[in-house]
Amino acid sequence: MTKQSFIRGTMILLAAGLLNRILGFVPRITLPRVVGAEGVGLYQLGYPLLVVLLTVITGGIPLAVAKLVAAAESEGNERKAKDVLRLSLVLAVLLAAVFTGALLLGARWMSTELLNDERVYYTLLTMSPMLLVVGVSAVFRGYFQGRQNMIPTALSQTAETVVRIVAMLAFAYVLLPYGVAFAAAGAMLGVTVGELCGLAVIVFQYFRTRSAYKSFHSATIGSGGGTLRRFAVSFRELLRIAIPVTGSRMVGSASYFLESVMTVKALAIAGVAVAAATAQYGTLQGMVIPVLLLPGVLTYSLSVSLVPTLAEAAARGDTKLIHKRLHQSLRLALVSGAPFAVLMYVLAEPICFFLYGDAEVGGMLKLMAPVAIFLYFQGPLQATLQALDRPGTALLNTFYGAAIKLTLIYILATQPEFGIYGVLAAINVNIALVTILHWNSVVRLVKYYFPLGDLFRTGLAAGAAGWAAHYIFLEEWHPSPLLRFLAAGSIAVVLYLVFVVALKLVDKDDVGRLPFPRKK
Repeated sequence: MTKQSFIRGTMILLAAGLLNRILGFVPRITLPRVVGAEGVGLYQLGYPLLVVLLTVITGGIPLAVAKLVAAAESEGNERKAKDVLRLSLVLAVLLAAVFTGALLLGARWMSTELLNDERVYYTLLTMSPMLLVVGVSAVFRGYFQGRQNMIPTALSQTAETVVRIVAMLAFAYVLLPYGVAFAAAGAMLGVTVGELCGLAVIVFQYFRTRSAYKSFHSATIGSGGGTLRRFAVSFRELLRIAIPVTGSRMVGSASYFLESVMTVKALAIAGVAVAAATAQYGTLQGMVIPVLLLPGVLTYSLSVSLVPTLAEAAARGDTKLIHKRLHQSLRLALVSGAPFAVLMYVLAEPICFFLYGDAEVGGMLKLMAPVAIFLYFQGPLQATLQALDRPGTALLNTFYGAAIKLTLIYILATQPEFGIYGVLAAINVNIALVTILHWNSVVRLVKYYFPLGDLFRTGLAAGAAGWAAHYIFLEEWHPSPLLRFLAAGSIAVVLYLVFVVALKLVDKDDVGRLPFPRKK
């Protein structure tokens, strides 16, 4: 099978991810209009618990599969690659079965005691089948990532997104007459249906391609050792990589879950009613954060592609290639993320008004926009630490940030004068701190330094675009706010691209790495 290069693989995932993020905004925009902020809050309260359980089941397994399959393929040991896949599937299924049972048995207690809202019970029930589906799907995505073939993952993600959009809105609308709790549960059920479709696509891709991998490596299949011995060796290698990575991600997932629990309880201490607290949390996590994460599709794609390429470069001791790939990732994250951060700050209110019909949500977005660049850098930096066998360092950095975030939520959100904005401030501090700690760890590990000239020139380009957007939107040159908003955004992006080319932030070599012929 044909591998994709680092840039080509990144661009394939980027194209799929960008399409999925754009499509994903359909339910983000319409779901609040169907179920309201309170319904979104019930959906979002169940989601952090899902993330925690999925982290335990799949947190480090896909990355371990990717690294071991990539190493086996470089050695020509096809049998080991298949052993790793089989062991990972068995492990994921067993973990999913255990935690699905635990979720079903404890859903009532968790909804009332932990999440402080008994209506979340139905959302927890409908999300329980997702544990097995996502667990198996994640293993196959790690397998193809190790093969450096990103097409099956891209197809799977796109199919999952399309089906999820339709199913979420359909189930939420159908169940809304039974109450907002059932509507939120219907939205979560739609997510489960979408994940099931994504799994079907990637399993089909596996059966379609496995014979090609077998024939390609038929002359170099590994030898030696009985079946049980081979499985034992592969299982130990799998756990050696997966456990620290799972621990690292578990800190972030657990802090996300505790954030949801502490937010509702802290707002209650501040005198906010349960229903209002649920609605405020739904506004933050269901409306503001998704807008902030939209440009992160590139950094996610870069992070996924970085792991196998940096792992191979580290195995060869190729420091120059490590620096090159890391610089490519960080520079692309900066150049693509900076204009979005500026525009989210300058046009926060109109963005939220035209997306959700509520300009007041823009106040939250405006306060989070300045830390967006830290967020976009965080993915590639964490992927670098994991690829270079420093998951423990990433774990500690994430733990420090989570501890400070939860402490600040308790200190600030319990004060009536801060409320939900205290939660927002705590999240901002967490994002910036973890990114700075990751940066410091990577610099010390590989002796890499990001050119300050790139940072200054990107800031200049983004600042010019932000000024243009602000001026065009506020000037009363046309009575339609929507037309002024679209013109402000479009002209700002064009101006930014002009500055990018003029300041040589992107050159012909960068364009030549895109997945189309250099001559074009």
